[in-house]
Amino acid sequence: MTNAPILVTGASGFVGSAVARALLAQGHRLRLLVRPSSPRTNVAGLGAEIVEGDLRDPASLAHALAGVSDLFHVAADYRLWAPDPQEIVRSNLEGTRAIMQAAQAAGVKRIVYTSSVATLALRRDGVPVDETAPQDPAHAIGAYKRSKTLAERLVEEMVGRDNLPAVIVQPSTPIGPRDVKPTPTGRIIVEAATGRMPAFIDTGLNLVHVDDVAAGHLLAWTKGRIGERYILGGQDVDLGTMLGDIATLVGRKPPTVKLPRAPIFPLAYAAELVARFTGKEPFATVDGLKMAKYRMYFSSAKAERELGYRARPYREALGDAIAWFRSAGLLDGRRAA
Repeated sequence: MTNAPILVTGASGFVGSAVARALLAQGHRLRLLVRPSSPRTNVAGLGAEIVEGDLRDPASLAHALAGVSDLFHVAADYRLWAPDPQEIVRSNLEGTRAIMQAAQAAGVKRIVYTSSVATLALRRDGVPVDETAPQDPAHAIGAYKRSKTLAERLVEEMVGRDNLPAVIVQPSTPIGPRDVKPTPTGRIIVEAATGRMPAFIDTGLNLVHVDDVAAGHLLAWTKGRIGERYILGGQDVDLGTMLGDIATLVGRKPPTVKLPRAPIFPLAYAAELVARFTGKEPFATVDGLKMAKYRMYFSSAKAERELGYRARPYREALGDAIAWFRSAGLLDGRRAA
């Protein structure tokens, strides 16, 4: 184990804080890059070195990477909607370009880049997708998917052209503790747990405990092949089942009304229009409805085979998520989701 620090970006966020905790549990020395405006809830008391910086500020990246042995680039703009969609693209694409170039200049030995299953092309028949189905950026739905796809292609290009020592991981949909914002999926859990989601759309997603995703990052770091992509997923679950499990865990009646997507589009457009004035992300988004046309199912077989990756049953992750949201006051009205 080297005495040089490992840099983790996005450590104040949901996945980044889990990765930081996993590294600290193994005794590694950490440096955490956080933006000046980022909440410090997830990094408080960790005992790691914290440096302020921004992916759009090359000088701050050079400072953060000075003397670093390895890099976990976890930071991302994980929003399905923004007043300016190009802001998401700039953060995820240009931010990745900047830190990868800075890492090469600093002589970083190994990089784990956190991509997403959003970069994979889904199947209409609902069959789980693996790493052999890369998405064409031109066909990606919405700014987030497009930005992550473009960023992943950039990293692959730099691996081939510039010998960037990067391994790529593709988390599916993480849930669990420390979802501070919360994420779009975390918001669904909160809404369902508080009885504010009486109906749902017939879709499906792959749910995984955030701490299993973090463990997968460390496995990719030590066992992954440079330039390879590894899906870090859990279980494929239809949304109705997920909502029923949430209802059981909190003692509520599960929703039973399935809504067709088409009539909801006008509501989503209206919600986005209102959000432009309020600045608060709408619960229903047009891109989210477009994505719901597909069952977002994925296979982690490659990571299981090559890395030894394993994920616990998703209901454990759901239970941990609900327990954390309750402790944070999100289920009793003390904090607005």
